[in-house]
Amino acid sequence: MKIDRLVSIIMTLLDRERIGARELADTFEVSPRTIYRDIEAINLAGIPIHSVSGVGGGFEIMPEYKLDNKVFSTADLSAILMGLSSLSNVVRGDELINAFEKVKSFIPAEKARDIEIKANQISIDPSPWIGRRNIQPYWEMIKMALQEHKLLCFEYTAHHGNRTLRTVEPYQLVWKGSHWYVQGYCYFRNDYRLFKLSRISKLQMKQEAFIPRDYQKPILDFDEILETMQTEIKIRIHKSVLDRVLEYCTYDRFVPDGDEYYIVKFPFIENDYHYDILLGFGDKCECLEPVRIRTEIRRKIQDMAAVYGD
Repeated sequence: MKIDRLVSIIMTLLDRERIGARELADTFEVSPRTIYRDIEAINLAGIPIHSVSGVGGGFEIMPEYKLDNKVFSTADLSAILMGLSSLSNVVRGDELINAFEKVKSFIPAEKARDIEIKANQISIDPSPWIGRRNIQPYWEMIKMALQEHKLLCFEYTAHHGNRTLRTVEPYQLVWKGSHWYVQGYCYFRNDYRLFKLSRISKLQMKQEAFIPRDYQKPILDFDEILETMQTEIKIRIHKSVLDRVLEYCTYDRFVPDGDEYYIVKFPFIENDYHYDILLGFGDKCECLEPVRIRTEIRRKIQDMAAVYGD
């Protein structure tokens, strides 16, 4: 069942006082049975559609359900639909679909085409191309724990593969940097912590409830912190890794060096994560300066070579 067909049916019913199942089936090139299933799905989403039998009968949306045209502007509805559509790329669920359909039902007939065009002008899909893990079951369990103030218990894999068992009072689901996190009070650390869902395993919701604390939202804007930690290094890269390097900096930092290479002013923080990024470019990347980082990269390469021996 395609959401776009459901939306189009709702739009048609908003524009028309009444329309029959056969006409809808012909319009969308499906069977009348499919139309009846679609109407049932729209009703389940909370949009009241009822059928009128006899000559001139068909489906119609209850008149009192339609909102006044002035409640939302075209820009308002376009922004709401764009946000819901983008969120659907991250989280699946009946609640999201229901919300999407209800907002669609608010659209006055004379604004429908304009809003449809604007809502489709931007598409946001933050999911990776490959290797996507289905976190929906965990997401749903955490959401339920948030609503019912239930403790969560899970195994958490931190840096370097260290695993610990955590019991947490959940306070917020957070979407940041293309990843989901749960913010909560950790009994193991006796403090608030931010847990990445992809690092959580064996998640369970306990029957035990907790009394919410005075919760403070996490500070997720790290710009000022990064400014103090981040430095700029100069690297020379082969054009074959240009696309990969562009994942970490903009093209205005690139200066051509002959036909095959570029000199790049690369943003860098002196930690294992960023060293691994540079090493991941292999022999297609050379750190030119500063000397201390170039020296550290050489040391890491020598350590790697020693693992394989002669």
